[in-house]
Amino acid sequence: MDGEDFFGAAYKGSKQFTQHNIRTANATGFGAAADDYAERGIDLNEQLVRNKPATFFFRMKGDAMQDAGIFEHDILIVDRSLKLANGKIIVAILNGELLVRRFHKNFSSAFLIPENPRYKAINLAEFTDFKLWGVVVHSIHSFH
Repeated sequence: MDGEDFFGAAYKGSKQFTQHNIRTANATGFGAAADDYAERGIDLNEQLVRNKPATFFFRMKGDAMQDAGIFEHDILIVDRSLKLANGKIIVAILNGELLVRRFHKNFSSAFLIPENPRYKAINLAEFTDFKLWGVVVHSIHSFH
């Protein structure tokens, strides 16, 4: 085993790891002189994950939620501990298939609403096998 190095993850789940000297983007194009000396730390786990054991990451497949700003290949951060509420974007299990849709409930029935006019709303009264998997709390979009 001589010459072999083993490395662990840099982030151990605590707030000990921070990034330093993160450059700021100024809309005018000119940064302040003090920005070169500022120390900032951004921990994405701390910012985006509220309940670590109940939080999962998904990659979005499809364009059903594009008008909500969720595009194909975006990373969805889903919290399974949150309760179902009207207007929330959720991950649902419908007849064994995972769907990302907006939940809407009125007086008589509940619907899964897509955010793309190419798709139709799903009336949950027509299905017997509906389960909430989790509530989408963040979407991470990359500009490729």
